[in-house]
Amino acid sequence: PGLIQKAKDGGLDVIQTYVFWNGHEPVKGQYYFSDRYDLVRFVKLAKQAGLYVHLRIGPYVCAEWNFGGFPVWLKYVPGISFRTDNGPFKAEMQRFVEKIVSMMKSERLFEWQGGPIIMSQVENEFGPMESVGGSGAKPYANWAAKMAVATNTGVPWVMCKQEDAPDPVINTCNGFYCDYFTPNKKNKPAMWTEAWTGWFTSFGGAVPHRPVEDMAFAVARFIQKGGSFVNYYMYHGGTNFGRTAGGPFIATSYDYDAPIDEFGLLRQPKWGHLRDLHKAIKQAEPILVSGDPTIQSLGNYEKVKIPMNMNNLATVSKCKS
Repeated sequence: PGLIQKAKDGGLDVIQTYVFWNGHEPVKGQYYFSDRYDLVRFVKLAKQAGLYVHLRIGPYVCAEWNFGGFPVWLKYVPGISFRTDNGPFKAEMQRFVEKIVSMMKSERLFEWQGGPIIMSQVENEFGPMESVGGSGAKPYANWAAKMAVATNTGVPWVMCKQEDAPDPVINTCNGFYCDYFTPNKKNKPAMWTEAWTGWFTSFGGAVPHRPVEDMAFAVARFIQKGGSFVNYYMYHGGTNFGRTAGGPFIATSYDYDAPIDEFGLLRQPKWGHLRDLHKAIKQAEPILVSGDPTIQSLGNYEKVKIPMNMNNLATVSKCKS
């Protein structure tokens, strides 16, 4: 609860979390949702703090997590091939996704039920894999989107780094900078599901650091260009205990140079600087959501975007004078 409150105090509105399949189903058919893996309790704690939740079900999550979040038993399913148009894999993936969705519905945790979950994610950064995934890659991505939507969560589904995400699934951006990003349809919002606050730590490597000035400018620039959702990856990374850290030479520390450090302490000036940025963005919210702006040239190299209601204010002012 303390970490969630620090996030709220920092100006956050939404908590985004992965769902780790290998943590919740370490043995096929035997589920575990206790202690650190008590997903329902975590979502309810976010609600108690007055925050929304973006639930990234995956179930492939990457996240420098062992086996990308897949349980080890999955590789021994006869005839299975991961993340492609493969019957055994799709059957197991669908079973787990439907299990999680069913749990959330039974606890009335989706927004339309009065809960905090406003959005869900299926798969994770699969788009770059399509070019090397063979003929089964694109059909699998389309199937994953269709399967997710069919669970009837009542909230939007997203696929990050998936430029060809089929309607109504929203494609989103991950990266250090996303001001260049445009969704694949005009009726989809521009969303940044992973704004990287730093990077993971490798044994023998330097501890990554991202200056908060650069981070804040990237976020402000994204919002200025029409962005509607930014998630910091990570805002708090913590520690990957035991054998949960995955990938070659990935350290157990998942500090990520995050605004809340590995030990739960505020990292200054990053936390405070971003808190002030969030205040400024929220103060400008009426203007930012007012409608499509009018673009006015200020010369060869500069232009200004005038929000719609500012044009209206200007017109009223002229009439009164």
